[in-house]
Amino acid sequence: MKHRNVGCQVILVATLALLVQPASADSELAAARAAKADPARGEELYRTCAACHGEDGGGVPDGTIPALSGQPAAVLMRQLVGFRSEQRSDIRMEHFADRTHLASAQQIADVAAWVAALRRTTPAGIGDGTALAVGSRAFLRSCQGCHGALGRASADGVLPALAGQHAGYLERQLRDAAAGRRPNMNATHRAPVRALSDAEIRGVADYLSRMLP
Repeated sequence: MKHRNVGCQVILVATLALLVQPASADSELAAARAAKADPARGEELYRTCAACHGEDGGGVPDGTIPALSGQPAAVLMRQLVGFRSEQRSDIRMEHFADRTHLASAQQIADVAAWVAALRRTTPAGIGDGTALAVGSRAFLRSCQGCHGALGRASADGVLPALAGQHAGYLERQLRDAAAGRRPNMNATHRAPVRALSDAEIRGVADYLSRMLP
């Protein structure tokens, strides 16, 4: 009887462990998108984020921190879930997007709704212009089929707004995508990025940074 009790305890502990496991990335994102967002609560949650991203969500012009304001809520939710599920890598964002700071899919939806509605005043940090011509040609050749000639967000909110993003941030993300450091980017997206030359990467980032969001 003693051995049976031990076995039951082991099964119970294992079952409880499964119950407290965090939701998968797909299910958590689906829950966030299905939630009825509360922007007022999102404003409170964003106070921690504002220390880096700014009150207007404009980030830093040197590109060390991206602009977030005006991004579709669906895009913001996907990236937040990505940082807490090892689909994106950034030590700061992995910390501030964790379940200590954003406890639930509801809170992800709330903060995303607030940020999406922010009016940005921080100017975009642009490139030095030396690769602008080659970059614009590369973007129109390889990227506009999905992102449009102006790099604006898709109407359904699936594709992010690239226009007006800081050139330094865009360049870093393009290089990460080419090197496979952005697992949440699919192969269809990675292939054309990998085909870009160094000058084209710099130029694409510069071109997009100069577009109106």
